[in-house]
Amino acid sequence: MFNFKNTINFLSARRITTIISIVLMIFSLVSITSKGFNLGIDFTGGFQIEIRYLQPPKIEDVRNHLSSAGFNDAIVQNSGSATDIMIRIAPREGFDSRTVGKLIIESLSQSSNPAELMSSEYVSAQVGEELTEQGGLAMIFALIMIMIYIVFRFQWKFSIGAVLALIHDVLITVGVFSFFQITFDLAVLAAILAVVGYSLNDTIVIFDRIRENFRSMRRAETLDILNSSITQTISRTMITSSTTLLVLLALYIMGGQSLEGFSLALIIGVLIGTYSSIFIASISIFYLDISTSDLLPSKREEVDDGMP
Repeated sequence: MFNFKNTINFLSARRITTIISIVLMIFSLVSITSKGFNLGIDFTGGFQIEIRYLQPPKIEDVRNHLSSAGFNDAIVQNSGSATDIMIRIAPREGFDSRTVGKLIIESLSQSSNPAELMSSEYVSAQVGEELTEQGGLAMIFALIMIMIYIVFRFQWKFSIGAVLALIHDVLITVGVFSFFQITFDLAVLAAILAVVGYSLNDTIVIFDRIRENFRSMRRAETLDILNSSITQTISRTMITSSTTLLVLLALYIMGGQSLEGFSLALIIGVLIGTYSSIFIASISIFYLDISTSDLLPSKREEVDDGMP
């Protein structure tokens, strides 16, 4: 689809992109430490109400009715069947599950499509806290395993570049959620973990070509090899990123409120991940002084044992 005959000098902008990335990472850290996150019900706990309608309702209509009744933060989604609705609401001071359930059913009662309260209970934040801890440990473990894998497949300088790119992507993505106070729930946490996999895959493709070119272009300068490698893989990167973004945009626009955070995190992650594969991972190995000797197999020393 995209055929670049001439090598594009991507790394000529390495100083500018490095400064931009450092500024964005510092900005994200400041926002996270000062503003924190707008945690969803998964982390804060809250009320979970199950409603059964006589006929399948429109989710948007349910949200509008709840918003009119003062439940602007309600998360509404189908539960099991088209007539069953699960509603999650953040904890409210002075309200118990029975009172909240009664208010909900009153706001949703319609003569044309009556609703029945199936259950109303308070859900503790303990599950969210456990999943957060497990998710954090899983990410640390994944980064360690990624470093080990890349060391064996490529070279230790590549592993540092890949991990720096992943840290860059995750930090900036969560920084956006912190700065704009977008609801951070378990779906967003799952999207962040998916961003790690996407970004790593993009980086590995470029690293593969860099390794091949270091062995075939031995007399070329390091910058020329890196620019050639990125240019040769940019077509694949652009096609993959654009098709993925099209799907995620459709999911964000048409997926409803429950998928907004998930799809938005992936959209940001794909954009940042594509950028970091080119301008963070590749530049990192350049700053680490990668050379042809790092990638050539070591020659076996010949030992004279006196045999003909």
